[in-house]
Amino acid sequence: MEVGAVLDLQPCSWVGSEAKGRRSSGGSWRFQDPYREERRSSMVRFCNRRDNRASVRSGHVELKVSCCYKKPQDHFSQRGTETYHKSIDEALLLKRKSEEVLPYLNERCIYLVGMMGSGKTTIGKILSEVLRYSFFDSDKLVEQTVGVSSVAQIFKQYSEAFFRDNESEVLKDLSSMSRLVVATGGGAVIRPINWKFMKHGISVWLDVPLEALARRIADVGTDSRPLLHYEPGDPYSKALAKLTSLFEERGEAYANADARVSLGEMAAKKGHGDVSTLTPTDIAFEALLQIENYVMDNAYASSSRNNFTGARRD
Repeated sequence: MEVGAVLDLQPCSWVGSEAKGRRSSGGSWRFQDPYREERRSSMVRFCNRRDNRASVRSGHVELKVSCCYKKPQDHFSQRGTETYHKSIDEALLLKRKSEEVLPYLNERCIYLVGMMGSGKTTIGKILSEVLRYSFFDSDKLVEQTVGVSSVAQIFKQYSEAFFRDNESEVLKDLSSMSRLVVATGGGAVIRPINWKFMKHGISVWLDVPLEALARRIADVGTDSRPLLHYEPGDPYSKALAKLTSLFEERGEAYANADARVSLGEMAAKKGHGDVSTLTPTDIAFEALLQIENYVMDNAYASSSRNNFTGARRD
């Protein structure tokens, strides 16, 4: 699978990604400098020395860095160069962390849960690329199954219950597979049966402050949000009111996730409270870190139980 992830270095923007195929011996990250009128790219390419499976197990990865970057001449040059190199460093750290975590996953799927607008699709695509997993969006799969172009239209044409039934069927099918990153719908957590399916893998809660979610949703509009689209009022106020109500219903369910990525805590550690300054690479790295903590804690607990059982038998 030859995979590339495009990192747009514009401040406070989400990262897009693109998959170029299913099998390959490597992948690459492409960076653009937003502080230049002529935007040129630098490529950081990851090439495995052996085939894909061998490289994952052995950890032999050859890094080739090629650049077509000119030093900026304007007064933004220092800031642009620092941001540019910082983003390359972040991408390399993310790749390194993915290689550390991968052997402990044992091909288990990763399920991202969280409120609408929390970035599950964006972060899911990044994780799937660095882990060499396949990515699926459960909402998109339901749309394909039903033959309707959007979740909002399914709600309108059928009902929310109809959508939830199909969502559960999709998660059931995915739970029988391996090496997937799945972005779930915001309401997938409300049905216990869905947790049964997700327990076949590792669930990660992307916990974003409601105010930040409301701003994000208001900026892009509510047309694709069936639970918000017909609410009266200005976009931010109605988004915040509805999100607050939904979180009161779903908060405890989200807390069932195996791992939690708190954007509020991440921003606080950086010395500010604005989560919009966190990059998708930051969030994806934190997700891998929390997944690593979960699997290592489980391994330690399992080892302790086995030792205790063996001691009792002796």
